[in-house]
Order: sequence, then structure tokens, then C-alpha cells
Amino acid sequence: MDRIATTFARCKAEGRPAFVSYVCAGDPDLETSEAVLLSLARNGADVLEVGVPFSDPLADGLTNQLASQRALEAGMDGARLLDLLRAVRAGTDLPIVLYCYYNLLFSAGLEDYCRRVREAGADGLLVLDCPPEEATDLIAASRKHGLANVFIVAPTTPPARVALIAKHATGFIYYVSREGVTGERSELAANLGAAVGEIRKHTSLPVCVGFGVSRAEHVRAIAKVADGVVVGSALVNVIAAHKDRRGEAAEAVGAKVRELLAG
Repeated sequence: MDRIATTFARCKAEGRPAFVSYVCAGDPDLETSEAVLLSLARNGADVLEVGVPFSDPLADGLTNQLASQRALEAGMDGARLLDLLRAVRAGTDLPIVLYCYYNLLFSAGLEDYCRRVREAGADGLLVLDCPPEEATDLIAASRKHGLANVFIVAPTTPPARVALIAKHATGFIYYVSREGVTGERSELAANLGAAVGEIRKHTSLPVCVGFGVSRAEHVRAIAKVADGVVVGSALVNVIAAHKDRRGEAAEAVGAKVRELLAG
């Protein structure tokens, strides 16, 4: 079963965008991370985007860098990532997309990495630093093991390259609403509708908008133009605020999702 396609089709039939939630695996520890992911599933998330901790997360702003650091300091590694995926998959049938960096896959062996994360419950990969021009081996290994390849389109991406990205992407397209790294923003970019429309000229895949989404009004604005909205730093900041009260983190994150989905 293609959980990603099924989920976006269901959301479309319900007349709403998919809510894609991002948190970092193992932040602030394995047990809390599992509880947070299952709370996201219970409280309105449609797709679970799970960050794989990495020591050099160049696409991430401070919020997600610190989340990665907390997870690594708590002992998160490849084996524990698989344990987390299995536990979350046992508790929900929502799609799981891993947000990761290529060195983690390459050093483990592409074939082996893709096989193991798929068997543990993942549905797709968003590899931040592996553009489609360099992703031949990644795409082949992903396809062999049934994983979608999500690629990013930026505000600066020219139309010809949007077409190239769309040709190789599966699952959905992730449109970065602003230049720069991840992090909460007070305002959304003004040209989201036009940007999403340009992407749709080249693909029938769902288009999701992320980076900087932190308020309910942001979610409502994106809902008018896109197939999905991605929220990350706003959720990670809730986890950070509860790192010393870890038993409360899952419910607090669930409450934040309900707040963002209000209206």
C-alpha cells in the first residue's frame, strides 16, 4: 500500500491540505520521541516527517540543529532509529518520511539503509543534500525497496530545474517558502500561490509548503494554495521547552498541532 498517495487522496477528498509534521528522532530521548510522534498522529498530523540526527545539518536553523544535538547526546544512532520507526509504525498507519543527509545513507550503504528503514516502517526519504542530478544511486535503491523520493524546490529554482526535479520526485514535492534555513518566521512569503502554480505545471504530485510556518493563520493561508503544509520548528520548539519536563512533551506537542489546525 502506498501510504503517501492514499493520505493525500484522502485529504483532497476531505477538501483540506495534509498536515506534515516534523520532529527530530530521539529528541530529547528515545522514549519521549516515540510518545511525541504518536501524539502527533492522534492530534491531526497526516504525514510524520522524522528528522534523522546528524552532526552537520546544513539546511537547518538553530532550532533543529539543537534538536539534533540533544538527540545525539541522548544516544540516538542508526539502530535506535530503527527501533523508533518500528514502535511508531506499530502505533499508527500514517506515512513516515525520513528527513536526512546523504552521508548517513552512504556510510551505511544505500541498499542496506533503504532496506532497513523500509522494513522498520518508513515510506519515503527527503535527503537534503542530494539533488536529483546526483541521486541516480539513491533513486535506484529507494525504488527497489519501495521508498518515495521527496525533493525540494526553492524560491530561486528556475522553471527548467523545477521540471527536472518533478521528473525524478515521487511522493510529493516540498516547496521551501523562503530562502535560507529552517526556523519559525512571523510572515509567509507573498508569492506562494504563483510559486505553487509554477510547480504544478510540471507535475501531478502533491505540493507541500514548509519552512517558517509557525501560526494558525500561516496554515490557513497555505491551505488555499497547496496540497500540504509542513510545520517543523514550531513543534521542535515545544519539545525544547519541555526537555526538563519530558513527561509533558507529547501532550504539549499535540496541543500545538490542534492550535495550528484551528480554523
